[in-house]
Amino acid sequence: MRSLGTVLWEPSPTDVAHSQVGRFATWLSRRVGRTFNDFRELQRWSVADLEGFWSAVWDWFDLGEQPNQVLCSHSMPGAHWFPGARVNYAREVLARAPKTAPVLVCVDEETSVREISQESLRRQVEALATTLRNLGVEPGDRVVGFLGNTEEAVTSLLACAAVGAVWSVCSPDLGTRAVIDRLAQLEPVLLIASDSYTFAGTRRDRTAVVDELCAALPSLRATIYVTSTHGTAEPGVMPWREAVASTPTSFDYADLPFDHPLWILYTSGTTGVPKGVVHSHGGIVVEHLKSLQLTCDIGAGDRLFFYCSTNWMVWNWMLGALLAGASVVLYDGSPTHPDYLASWRVADAARATVFGTGAAYLSGTRSRGLHPRSLFDLSALRTVISTGSPLPPTVWEWVYDEFGAQIRLDCSTGGTDVCGTFMAGSPWLPVYLGELSGACLGVDAQAYSPEGSSVTGEVGELVIVSPMPSMPIAFWNDSSGERYREAYFAQYPGVWRHGDWVEITDRETVIMHGRSDATLNRGGVRIGSADLYAVLEAMPGVVDSLVVGIELPDGGYYMPLFIVADTGEDHETLRERVTRQLAEKLSLRHVPDEIFFVDVIPRTRTGKKLEVPIKHLLQGAPMDKSMSVGSITQPDALAWFANFGRERVQPLLRARRGGASEPH
Repeated sequence: MRSLGTVLWEPSPTDVAHSQVGRFATWLSRRVGRTFNDFRELQRWSVADLEGFWSAVWDWFDLGEQPNQVLCSHSMPGAHWFPGARVNYAREVLARAPKTAPVLVCVDEETSVREISQESLRRQVEALATTLRNLGVEPGDRVVGFLGNTEEAVTSLLACAAVGAVWSVCSPDLGTRAVIDRLAQLEPVLLIASDSYTFAGTRRDRTAVVDELCAALPSLRATIYVTSTHGTAEPGVMPWREAVASTPTSFDYADLPFDHPLWILYTSGTTGVPKGVVHSHGGIVVEHLKSLQLTCDIGAGDRLFFYCSTNWMVWNWMLGALLAGASVVLYDGSPTHPDYLASWRVADAARATVFGTGAAYLSGTRSRGLHPRSLFDLSALRTVISTGSPLPPTVWEWVYDEFGAQIRLDCSTGGTDVCGTFMAGSPWLPVYLGELSGACLGVDAQAYSPEGSSVTGEVGELVIVSPMPSMPIAFWNDSSGERYREAYFAQYPGVWRHGDWVEITDRETVIMHGRSDATLNRGGVRIGSADLYAVLEAMPGVVDSLVVGIELPDGGYYMPLFIVADTGEDHETLRERVTRQLAEKLSLRHVPDEIFFVDVIPRTRTGKKLEVPIKHLLQGAPMDKSMSVGSITQPDALAWFANFGRERVQPLLRARRGGASEPH
């Protein structure tokens, strides 16, 4: 294996000059009267002169007349961007979406492809927006969706934005309680719902869920059904075909303040009722223009396929490709049906140029010994984006062994909180094995010690020390701002603490070490769970893994490891091999106290491991208090962990209060 930090890919001078960030830098040099010799110099300037950078973004992307002031205050929370500016997300999307290429490329599990033109999408958006206005929907009203990753979901979002309504959506595969927990708090006036979806070759009927959802939302004035057996004569019910049937001769997009609410996303829901994160029209427009084009180098002629559902902020971010003049590939199906190569098959069928997925899918492709490049025509592909969790170093190597220099691997980290990225790759920077290339433009990211000082070359808390336009304008139902402040600014007042554990190297690359609230602590030494996973998931025989650390009442520590294994190897032999590998490649502190074999590791629906919720469950917290079960894949697996907690962990906690020995 190559060592961490090995250069796997690097751009040529021609690559840089032709990239969107390269062209921006050339233009910017003339604007500000200085030369940017490399990306690091440009990035440092972008945070040193925050107003100058975002003013340049506004003008580079031709967002119209710029207000006199860019940023009223640098305080966090409380920063107020582009006061007096008027914007509308839907208007910008439809004005910038491709005119000759398809705007949407819809692919199903049979890999049949259907393309939607800009003209067709605009007509449907304006027809649905007219219907919303006729139903009395006004700016600020909430409209919610129960929809998959489909053309109708995109149309609904844009129609809501067009009239100034606030959009929020849940995927039909989400559990009933989880959907109600999210949408009921918004008191929506309209629901747009699909009462069925197809996944893994099976049609799933959700009629009963939609009925239950309607009953749980007494504020609804009407429901629009995308697919339904409901009769049109039912009061308050309208079929989709009727809702998009009008052909308005003209349509006026709501002219909105920069900080008018656009949509509400949700925190993961793994620790109780999810918080509603409110983003603004203006903040999302400028962030996504910058992120999709200047960070990811997506533009006209590109086709972005990112496997995701409407539950994940990546779905919202993915639609930013329309702002970039690129096509968006929509796939509403299983990534592993009829086999584990399904997502690669979609990329082939759609002629994707940019392929995005969770790190777990790339790891799974490698661990199964699959070779998508030899099986499919992926010659159009030039970028692979990995996010959601740290990518093991062996998988970085696999991408380049599989695809070679054809591909730029862009590993990134960001969040629902900003609907964007903090740190990522860049077409102007090399790809280093196991390291994110660096902080994005306009992102003042640092690693902080517990005392609040910036550190380099050692692990610290990921913090953002200057405001970003796409930071939330609020949490829903948090009029005092107390929950918002508590979520991000409690540990370091005035500084955004994101909850990731990172190391910023001397050359300004970034190594991810996992969630800081899941940090393991052995004898006062902090251990990143991602470090263990990188070793474990490179081992033959290990399919998946989860490690948790539990503080004991007398100051001791219990660290069990749970493994999903292939069936071919004796468990005791695998235990010994895992123990030896962790000790040799990491340290004795990384060796778990005990290793247990399980059938499945439950994850969030965006592929993230559940270290903290599982830890709480093992300690005896009720399941419904530990996590939102409906937001988790294979929730039946939680019963095993709850039982393990009762039989193994909770007796240990009680015993340690009396001085019993720690397990080994």
